[in-house]
Amino acid sequence: MRALYTAATGMMAQEANVEVISNNIANMRTTGYKKQRVDFQDLLYQTLRRAGTTTSDTGTVAPVGVEIGSGVRTAGTPRIMSQGGVMPTDKDYDVAIRGEGFFRIELPDGRIAYTRDGSFEVDPNGILVTVDGYQVEGGITIPPDATNFSINSEGLVQATLPGQAAPQDIGQIQLSRFVNKSGLESIGENLFVETEGSGTPVTENPGGEGTGTLLQRHLEQANVNSVTEISDLIAAQRAYEMNAKVISAAEEMLQATTNMR
Repeated sequence: MRALYTAATGMMAQEANVEVISNNIANMRTTGYKKQRVDFQDLLYQTLRRAGTTTSDTGTVAPVGVEIGSGVRTAGTPRIMSQGGVMPTDKDYDVAIRGEGFFRIELPDGRIAYTRDGSFEVDPNGILVTVDGYQVEGGITIPPDATNFSINSEGLVQATLPGQAAPQDIGQIQLSRFVNKSGLESIGENLFVETEGSGTPVTENPGGEGTGTLLQRHLEQANVNSVTEISDLIAAQRAYEMNAKVISAAEEMLQATTNMR
């Protein structure tokens, strides 16, 4: 019976939906995390009668057709790249992006990764890095005797050196933006890499045309709304249960048919 297979696709789709929602909830406190959603598409239809076919010798036509669907499939899990809340941290190396753009991170294999997580640290060599030790592009090195470290809204990194009254420029943080941010591929550790779907990055200093600005001593929070996620979770659970009921009903109908024979 077709209903068994159709309901099974519905259960698998809602299982994927619950998995995505659970990942969103798990990352509610992940800095710069961007929530995902599940997009669904219906599957192929068997057309038993097309709309507009002739139904009599006098030329009357059927205003509607007869189509039987075969279920649903997961079409994609795009990320919602909306701005998360910005919270103060009072830590010198924390930086939040207000607006469009991603920090550029140098991976050990030479690739450039992108992130909204600005919780940076300084390694033993004084280089600005992520919490996993990956360098912020540009190799920004902070002298060990520097004081009054600052990052302005345009990404200019400055520090006051011994014997000098005025702060000195020691680096520049740049941001990259993409035509299709949802096309970026997540590789974990709060990092993304570009794909054919995302397009090539446009890189410039913060505050440039179409690019956001930086805010030192702040971090961007995850854009996950707990109330929305719990509501979606309940809806997904109910949809799963209804598809399971369809399988039970189809099984009972098959059992009744068998008993008749």
